[in-house]
Parts: sequence; structure tokens; C-alpha cells
Amino acid sequence: MLRQYELVDRVLGYDPKADEALINRAYVYAMKQHGSQKRASGDPYFSHPIEVAGILTDLKLDTATIVTALLHDTIEDTGSTMDELTKLFGPQVAGLVDGVTKLTRIELTSERSKQAENFRKFLLAMSNDIRVLLVKLADRLHNMRTLHFIASAEKRQRIALETMEIYAPLAGRMGIQEIREELEDLAFKELNPEAREALIKRLNEFREASGDSVKKIADEIKAKLEEGGLSCEVIGREKRPYSMWRKMERRAISLEQLSDIFGFRVIVDDVPDCYRALGALHTTWPMVPGRFKDYISTPKANGYRSLHTTMIGPQKKRAEVQIRTLKMHEVAEYGIAAHWLYKEGNEEDASGEFAGTFRWLRQLIEMLEHGASPEEFLEHTKLQMFSDQVFCFTPNGLLITLPRGATPIDFAYAVHTEIGDTCVGCKINGRHMPLRTRLENGDEVEIIRSQAQRPSPAWEAFVATGKARSAIRRSIRATKQAEFGRLGRQIVKSAFDAAGREVSDTILERALGPLRKSDVNDLLASVGDGTVSPQHVLQTVYPEDPAPKNGRKRNIKSNGKDERDGSVRVTGRASGLAIRFAPDMYPLPGERIVGIMMPGEGITIYPIDAPALEEFDGDTLRWIDATWDIDPDHPQTFPTRLRVTAKNEVGSLGHIATLIADYGSNISNLSLAQRDMDFYDIQIDIEVRDLKHLTRIMSALNGLSCVNTVVRPRR
Repeated sequence: MLRQYELVDRVLGYDPKADEALINRAYVYAMKQHGSQKRASGDPYFSHPIEVAGILTDLKLDTATIVTALLHDTIEDTGSTMDELTKLFGPQVAGLVDGVTKLTRIELTSERSKQAENFRKFLLAMSNDIRVLLVKLADRLHNMRTLHFIASAEKRQRIALETMEIYAPLAGRMGIQEIREELEDLAFKELNPEAREALIKRLNEFREASGDSVKKIADEIKAKLEEGGLSCEVIGREKRPYSMWRKMERRAISLEQLSDIFGFRVIVDDVPDCYRALGALHTTWPMVPGRFKDYISTPKANGYRSLHTTMIGPQKKRAEVQIRTLKMHEVAEYGIAAHWLYKEGNEEDASGEFAGTFRWLRQLIEMLEHGASPEEFLEHTKLQMFSDQVFCFTPNGLLITLPRGATPIDFAYAVHTEIGDTCVGCKINGRHMPLRTRLENGDEVEIIRSQAQRPSPAWEAFVATGKARSAIRRSIRATKQAEFGRLGRQIVKSAFDAAGREVSDTILERALGPLRKSDVNDLLASVGDGTVSPQHVLQTVYPEDPAPKNGRKRNIKSNGKDERDGSVRVTGRASGLAIRFAPDMYPLPGERIVGIMMPGEGITIYPIDAPALEEFDGDTLRWIDATWDIDPDHPQTFPTRLRVTAKNEVGSLGHIATLIADYGSNISNLSLAQRDMDFYDIQIDIEVRDLKHLTRIMSALNGLSCVNTVVRPRR
């Protein structure tokens, strides 16, 4: 455990202006407050806040953060109060301690609450002052270092998994790589001890075989750079087990195939020297193609800047080399913590260095404000924290940083939400490409827009950023709400007309209180999505009317013609988010259809003769009249399915496909269901205009000599 004077000396070592008296006062106060409390290890509890403060001195943080670390458990675990801390240590320190205390309380409830809701609160709490997060990361690091003292294996696993999924990638996103790597390795030790031990054993063997080659390579690189007149420092390092394990898993390679078990950092005086050093290395040793990255001209979102290259270096060994200035090195080591290291010298430069990190935090808070569920928010944040990066450009040369695997949809939303919402196509490097195309480093992306466009639900399957996924879901929710509202108005009007009652927004307002709806639009949307029945609304507005009763299904009159006012109009194969076709039913214009209300989902359309409707026979309140509303001047095609039994002879399938094409239909899918010596059954999905079109195709298929039977399967 650090002694009082040792802690103070550490802080004064990097910040001579630090408030020594404040640190001493906090040390003594925390020690008295924690008194005889013990940790699971048996050590005095006060050793924990001291070690947390010590970790933060390695990051060279300001006095207020160090004092917060010493006091961070006093409100939670002792009799201290906010008023007392404010009086003794000032409002800034008290506010930071309060923020850390809130995060601790959230963490303590994790067994009784969803992790997603906790993480949502976590980001909200730290958004006011990033130092709250830094104290929490140091707190988690020390807890992970002492994790083995916890008796419960289940609790150790839970803490380790939470560390691996949340805290370690969050530390990485903040640019604090040293803490990230140690957190990952400590969690790896608990979650997969056998793999870690095997890796360490192989690593030791590899190290023994290599001898002192790391030092020799570092010395040779340094000598070569000094020959060129460059003043530099060369540091050899070995990666942590989890970092190597992750790379081996991702690339499916062995330990011997890893090129960067040992890496080298070259630290030079300024940016021009970085590129001169790179030139000296590449003219001396051959580089490995595809392994050069320039994070100086295109920094990572967390402020990281460096040149990366891999070469066949001294002793014919592959060596990964990172070239950077001293300031870049400190940013790489301390991440967002370096903001305070440079803040006093030039606050504007400090803020600019980490603009990407602060922008990422603002985007997270923006997601929260737009009402994404906690589960969605956690999913989106994990997506962004775990991703490597690609760098793309707009036609005007603006650099856009995206996670690896991102598509033009992600690019559009990264530029602006409105651009993403109205995206209809894209050009990548001047060529029209599909929106699901994965972007590569250096791609120039032009987004083609239309104000009539709205985000497609299909986009969600191939976007890679949390911002894009959140915006797509938000737009779909808004569109659904509007469609449910329009559908609900039709259904309510139909129900009121059938009862001979007048309906208007003023009349519907009578039902808002009893049905607990905020306004008429909310009420109509609830009717449209099936959570409130139109009969319930009618009965609430006109309680004197007899309540409708369930029984056998009603006599649905819709038969393809507009015979009844108030029927739900089915306008096409994509009737909207509020109306959908039942799966594997394939209703077609020209045949009678009926709608079934599905609570929370809207209306599902069935053919009137579908066997699946039998399960709704006793619930007439869910049955909705439906009619086709197809524009004859703009014909559409609809999917349907045929089951064909054909002779097992040469050319049969070709004759069937040719006939379908001759009748103006397209085959969208085909599968062989069964085959024997004489016949085979084929399931064919085709596109047709209506029931008449399908009937003509089926009649023609039955006329082929190679076809035995043609049926339209129904479920």
C-alpha cells in the first residue's frame, strides 16, 4: 500500500503546482472514515482507494481526480455526506465523488437490474465530467487485480465478463491502452484460464528460443536511425496474452505466425522526423505489403496518432514498428487522460487532440435523448467500442472515420442523420455500388439522396455503426406510429359507421382519459397496432350501446371489390409497416382476403380460405374487412408458390422454366423437394400480377407432357 508521502511525491513529480495540503487532508480523512473495514483479501479497506489513486498518478491526472480517488467510497461505505465533502474539499471534488458513487450504486444493483439499463445510466453519469469515468476505470482495474480473493466463482465470472464487454473496450475507446490491455488480460485469466496458461507456456518457449533478440533488434533499429541523423528512442515490448489470443482467433493462425508478438516503438522529436524515420527503415529492410498504416494524417477517433509498419527487420525477423513523437506517445499511453496533461499549456490544442473522443461521447448522449431502449443503446455502444477503423472521404475531401465492416449507409449517417434518412444509392470511387457494400480504407463515397426516401428496415441487417442502427430504428418507429395512426382511423371509422354512430376527433377525446391515452393520435395508433380494439373505443365513447360479443367468425364481405366503406385497403406487396402478409400464405389480387389484428404488430392479411384462420374463429373482434386497392395503370407483381410434380427426364426443368418466362413471370426461388426414379417434386416461387395471371400459368403447366400435377400449397 502506498504511504501518504509516496502518493504526494508521485503527484508532485509530474505536477509541481499540485495542492499538496488537499491531498494530505483527503488521505487522512479517508483513512479515518474507513477505519477497521476489511476487503475480501483481508487487507484494510483503505488500501483500495490508495491503490486507485496510485493508478491515476500513472496517468498523471490533476489534484481533484487524485483526491476523488481517495474519497470515492466514503459516501457509499462510511458515514460521510455530500455536505461534509463539499465543506472540506470543495464543490468540484464533492461533485466528482458523487458521480463515482452513483456509478458504484448502479454496479451494485446489477444482479437485480438489466445490465443494459445500468450502462445507460453509466454513460449519463459520466457525460458531465469524464474524470468520473477515469476514476471508475482505475477502481475496476484494482478490483480486477484482486478478483481472485472473491470466493464465489459465479461472481468472479460475472465481474470478469462485464469487464471484458464494457470496461476494457471503453478504456480503449478513451485511448487508455495500458489499462485496456491489463483489464482484458485479467478478465481473460478468469474467463479462459486454460487457454491463457497454454499461451503463456508457448510464449515462454518462444521467448527462450529467441533469446535477447528484442534488445538486439531495438539496438540495430536505433543505430540505423541515428546514422541518418535522427535523435530517437526505441522501445521493445511484448504483447499481453489476451491481445495475442484475440489476433490468433481472428486470423485463425498459430503463435509462430504472429508478426507482432514483439513490437517496437520509435519515439522522435517531431512529425517530419516520423516520416524520415519511416523512410530510413523502409530503405534498409523490406516492408510487409498491406501492413502500413498512417494514423498521423488520419488519426483514430480517440486521438491516437502514429505510423505503423511491419518489416522483415534485423535478424530476418518480422517486426511491427510504431513511429511517433513524444506527445503522440503520451496520448497513446494515457488517452483522454492526457487532455489534462496538456490542458494547462494550451486548452484549445488539448480539446482538439481529443475532439473525436468527445464527439463520440456526444453521439452516445444524443442516442439516449432520442429514446432508444437500454438494450438497443448497449448493443450500439458495444458495436462502436469493439470495432477497428476504416478511413473514407466525401467527394469534397472530408475524412469520415468508420468501424471496419461499415457500409455506405453508415457513411451517410456519419456525415449527417438527414443524409442517412434520405439515402437511395451511392457511388464508391465513382462507380454505382450496392448500399450493402463494405467500405475499404481510402474509398471516396458519394451519397445519392431523395427527399421521398425513408430508411428501410432491411438496412439494419448490414449497418455496422450504432448511430446508423439507432437512426434507422428511430425512423421506423416514427413511420410505424404514423401508419398505425392512419390505419387506426380507418378501423375506428368502420366500427363507428357499422354501429350508426358519428365519429370525430372531438368525440374520440372522450375516450382518452378512460383508456389512458395522451391524445387522439396516440389512441388511433393503439387501435392500428391492435393493442386497443375499435369496439372498446366505441363502447367507451357510447357506453349505452350493447357490447359486441365473440362468437364464430363474421361474414367477411370483401371479395376484391370495394363493397364496403371502412375496409382496410391493401395497396401492394409492401402495404406498409402496419399491414403485412401472413408468412407463406401469398394472397393475390382477385381473391378474397381478410385482416387479423395482431396486438402490437398491426394487421396481418390472409386469404379467406387459409386453414390458419381457424385458430381465430372464436375471436371475431380481431377480424377486419380488407380489400385490394391496386392501380391498373401501374401493375405490380406479387410472390406466390407452386408445387410441381414433374417427370424425371432430360429437359423437364427447362420446359417448366421457359413456360413460366413465356407467360411474363419471373422465378425468384426454386428448390427440389423430393426425387425418385420416375418423378420429382419442385417448389417454385414466382412473381405474378394477380390470381388470373397465376391461373393461366398453372393451366399452361398442366398442359406440359412432362408435368404430372401443379398445386398451390396452402397452410
